[in-house]
Amino acid sequence: EVQLVESGGGLVQPGGSLRLSCAASGFTFGSYDMRWVRQAPGKGPEWVSTISSGGGSTYYANSVKGRFTISRDNAKNTLYLQMNSLKPEDTAVYYCAIGSDGQKGQGTQVTVSS
Repeated sequence: EVQLVESGGGLVQPGGSLRLSCAASGFTFGSYDMRWVRQAPGKGPEWVSTISSGGGSTYYANSVKGRFTISRDNAKNTLYLQMNSLKPEDTAVYYCAIGSDGQKGQGTQVTVSS
């Protein structure tokens, strides 16, 4: 059974940082590109970032470029999202997902507020 379990969300002040993790199991993690998407209250899903299967290529939405860093540890079957210089508009539920349109996890809430 494929499982994706996100963690690391929480409440942070503007300008702060958080590191999200996504523990993957039930599939060959190192064979798949992975992505982070987010969904803010009352809005549709927004793609945030993608990383290639080997970690050599990364892609970011313009809204997070320069502030967020996606990475992965294939030995640990874990995906990460380092989020710096957080803004209130980054408030959302963050999901990790397989490939370009595959299964996603249950999400972790990130709230940026003073």
